[in-house]
Amino acid sequence: MKLKFRNILVVLAQVALLVWLASPLLLHGEEGMWTFNNFPSRTVAAHYGFAPSQQWLNHLRLSSLRIAEGCSASFISPQGLVMTNHHCVLECVQQLSTAGHNFVQNGFIAQSAAEEKKCPVFELDQLMQISDVTAEVQGAIAGKTGAAASAALHAEEAELEKSCGSDSSTLCQVVSLYEGGVYNLYRYKKYTDVRLVFAPEMSVAQFGGDPDNFNFPRFDFDIGLVRVYENGHPISSPNYLKWSADGSKKGELVFVSGNPGGTSRQLTVAQLAFERDTDLPNLIPAISERRGLLERFNAESPERARQGGEALFFDENTYKVIFGREQALLDPKFFATKVAEEQHLRSAVDANPKLAADRSAWNDIAQIQKVRADHFDGEFAIGLFRFSMLLNDAVALVRSADQRERPNSERLRGYTDQGLVRVQHNLAAAVPIYKDLEEMQLGWIFSAARRQLGVDDPLVVKMLGKESPEQLAQRLVSGTHLDEVAVRADLYKGGEAAIQASTDPMIVFVRSIEPDLLAIVKNSEAQIEAPTRAAAERIAKARFAIYGTSIYPDATFTPRLSYGTVKGFTDARGHVVQPYTTLGQLFERATGAPPFELPPSWIHAQSSLNSSTPMNLCTTNDIIGGNSGSPLVNEKGEIVGLIFDGNIYSIGGNYGYDAAKNRAVAVDSRALMEGLGKVYHLTRIVEEIQSARQ
Repeated sequence: MKLKFRNILVVLAQVALLVWLASPLLLHGEEGMWTFNNFPSRTVAAHYGFAPSQQWLNHLRLSSLRIAEGCSASFISPQGLVMTNHHCVLECVQQLSTAGHNFVQNGFIAQSAAEEKKCPVFELDQLMQISDVTAEVQGAIAGKTGAAASAALHAEEAELEKSCGSDSSTLCQVVSLYEGGVYNLYRYKKYTDVRLVFAPEMSVAQFGGDPDNFNFPRFDFDIGLVRVYENGHPISSPNYLKWSADGSKKGELVFVSGNPGGTSRQLTVAQLAFERDTDLPNLIPAISERRGLLERFNAESPERARQGGEALFFDENTYKVIFGREQALLDPKFFATKVAEEQHLRSAVDANPKLAADRSAWNDIAQIQKVRADHFDGEFAIGLFRFSMLLNDAVALVRSADQRERPNSERLRGYTDQGLVRVQHNLAAAVPIYKDLEEMQLGWIFSAARRQLGVDDPLVVKMLGKESPEQLAQRLVSGTHLDEVAVRADLYKGGEAAIQASTDPMIVFVRSIEPDLLAIVKNSEAQIEAPTRAAAERIAKARFAIYGTSIYPDATFTPRLSYGTVKGFTDARGHVVQPYTTLGQLFERATGAPPFELPPSWIHAQSSLNSSTPMNLCTTNDIIGGNSGSPLVNEKGEIVGLIFDGNIYSIGGNYGYDAAKNRAVAVDSRALMEGLGKVYHLTRIVEEIQSARQ
């Protein structure tokens, strides 16, 4: 599994395949994606004899980074050098590629600082401060329901986030934890001048492709290096992670610092049943259809394969995980564990007279699922819009023009003063847009929306008129100029007047359906999100009363820390899987044919490589999508690996943790140094990493 947390479909695509037999009261050993301000150092000390100090935690937090596009990363030198996964820089690599320079296929190496290329859209966030704002948020929404509660929440969040100031390099985010039981204000330092330093060839970064996905043993060189710049120069980073000279060993205590995207471990049984019976049965055929269209598109020519390769890569991953999720929820034994888990908590609530007012919360959420079903088709249909860059940009332009006319506290989520900084940055980015690919994807979007909503649905009638989905897609794409940066910039700058005067067919189209889109969004907030949040907060209150903060909150794509050990597992056939693979085994696994084909750079370097060097390793750390690019560190806070995946059992991490078989998968730090030095001859980078050890 590529642990990148991308769009709404990938948010939905965290998978569970396993039944674990845990007591709902107890955590399993290394279970937990803990916040940095509530890390269980005493528990770690009791089990492993090492208690991370506050200084140790602060340094690791400040050395770690979040990639806004859906991954994790870390500073690895005082010169702003950042390490993450290849698949986390893949979008940048794709955007920098041209028909004559295919960096995805052939790799990218900046042998000098002058050759480091700026990524068109790449944001790194460094968490600087955490503040408790629970009283402020809960006070603002107290006694309110429905639309009033949503409006009050958005207004309070906007004010709290605005309190961090107007500096575009500062990002503040109100984070809901424990289903609304706790609210924290996270203050980030934001970096947007990020330049590509190194990316290996796709064939070795994702060695084994789809057949090896979710598996271990693994043999991927899944690394990407970028550098942070400010005012045209590399930044000076006082917080960075040093490289371990010796790597890791079996049984060693290790930590993963990253940004797990989202988990559903605290959802109710009714919510899980909705995913099983409604969400996934609609999502699976939709993503399968798009995957097939991309395969056909990419097969038409090498250039089309270059243009659509990234999208197909992630669709293959997404399809696999959502299918697995459905299978888990259809497994009666697995679902029974979730029912038992919920019943245990509800019984504890029933036995506590002080929690009497919270007993109905589960039934309230069950009733909300019926409302969700009524609204599902519309939400699902417009959620597909994000798969078109042109359509997504048109929506952002039309909506931002309208929202900027409103008070900051009354705007939609994502369009406050802070949110608009990112909107404007993305619109101004010189990202290549391939119109043939856009036309294919728009045709799929409109066709899928018509199928989901029905031919006679008012929104479908308004969208299509007398045109077929393919005709509408062709007309919009051929006539639009939103693929030009200057056009997007002028429309954004011109605001509402420019949007209303525009004759660009994509803008005209979105302008005509925006009232319908907003109605769907606002109805969802008032009738689903707000009442769900209110009921979930009551459950969170009850859970707090019983468990307190001895449990960890669901993941929220914010910085978390997990602990574990380097350890193998026993697979479904009873075979013992060792925790390390080697470079020698990589060459043994290579067949010369995709997806087990090594690039020439590795074939030529084979004789110079130490075949016994550990290649990939697995650990018991609790991770999920969004952890891609997380550093794997030892007790000294030194890098011993780079997280890029999990084994097939770990994809149950969306719903829970299996201590026996759940494993995180990383590239070993020793293999990374071998590859950078002996395969790619990146001497200046190797020396930079080694000098940072001092």
